[in-house]
Amino acid sequence: MKVESFGDQAVRVIFGDRIAPSVQFQINQFLILFDRSPFHGFIEYVPAYTNVVFYYNPLDVICGGRKDRSAQRQVMDYLEDLLKRLDINLENEGKRRVIHIPVCYGGEFGPDLNEVAALHHLTCDEVIAKHSSPQYLVYMLGFAPGFPFLGGLPEELATPRRATPRLRIAAGSVGIAGKQTGAYPLDSPGGWQIIGRTPILLFTPKENPPTLLAAGDLVKFDPITEREYAQLKEGHS
Repeated sequence: MKVESFGDQAVRVIFGDRIAPSVQFQINQFLILFDRSPFHGFIEYVPAYTNVVFYYNPLDVICGGRKDRSAQRQVMDYLEDLLKRLDINLENEGKRRVIHIPVCYGGEFGPDLNEVAALHHLTCDEVIAKHSSPQYLVYMLGFAPGFPFLGGLPEELATPRRATPRLRIAAGSVGIAGKQTGAYPLDSPGGWQIIGRTPILLFTPKENPPTLLAAGDLVKFDPITEREYAQLKEGHS
């Protein structure tokens, strides 16, 4: 783990050089510790697969800290000291939130399901069974507000992105891109292979927090019928 400059108003803490649940767990534990006592001048942090970037206001850092040291040096010192105090409690790793997300696979909701199945020499039902079996780890949110990048996709379902991205993918669409799976929180362009859709809202800007998921959560996709989709959609509209 190391702390380094990331421009003149940000510092990055690196926890590893590979995507792994253990690295994500360290990041999660570090942010829990940080949230208890953020430094003066802190604006926000952005967690990624292997690191976290902390943004700050240099003037606020100086005003609330030492005048004889740069804002960046003070932030780096704070984060380095926090790393020394980090105690990885493995017991907490088994206490992650598990969020169940209902998904209607195939048909109009999953236009690429047949193509994904054919590519892997599987039936559509086999793709659905394999995709809905694991508990996926939310490594980070990005691309769009509330968009979860999920780890744990079965190797036999790894599928390249579409050669031609779509101009509009409906909110709630569940897709595959390479070795990742995820769900679109908003209508947006995208090149992921769409195999289903959830009626559950992943991003509600008026709520606190506005996102259904957070880094460190576990996600379980539960297959539902079109009728169940319509019922749940009506209840969440």
